[in-house]
Formats: sequence, structure tokens, C-alpha cells
Amino acid sequence: MARSGPTGTVEGDSVDGDWEYRPVQLPGDVSRMTAAVRLAIQAEFGGWELSRVRLYPGGVRKVVLRRRRSSRMLPELSV
Repeated sequence: MARSGPTGTVEGDSVDGDWEYRPVQLPGDVSRMTAAVRLAIQAEFGGWELSRVRLYPGGVRKVVLRRRRSSRMLPELSV
């Protein structure tokens, strides 16, 4: 599910084991300081941490954020 978030374009969340990942693309016209502030806000209020940053020609940054899945997000275990 693609949507636009406060830090740029979000391509879609994914889950891998105990981790949840969120790819974010920041346009080339976003300054380094603005990008840092946007990502810091995601970290502070969303519980995300920086997993990967790639810088492409034209200044586009592709960022992957991650956070541990909480127990309320994990499926119920049947005994």
C-alpha cells in the first residue's frame, strides 16, 4: 500500500521476523538538515531507527527505517 508520509514518499511497510521496515524516499531538494530533522521526528514519535540510507544522483535519498514489532502486532499463538 503506497502512501505519502511526513518524511517523503513511503513505498510500503514490510515485516521480516521481529522487525518492521519502512522505506522512505526523500527528494533531492530536501536539505541534509531537513532530512535529519524529519527522520529524528520519526524516531522520536514512531519508534523507528535508521537501517539504511542510499544517496542517488540528483540528491534523492532512499532511506529504510526499522523498528521491533511489538507484542500487540504479533499474531495470537494458539495452544
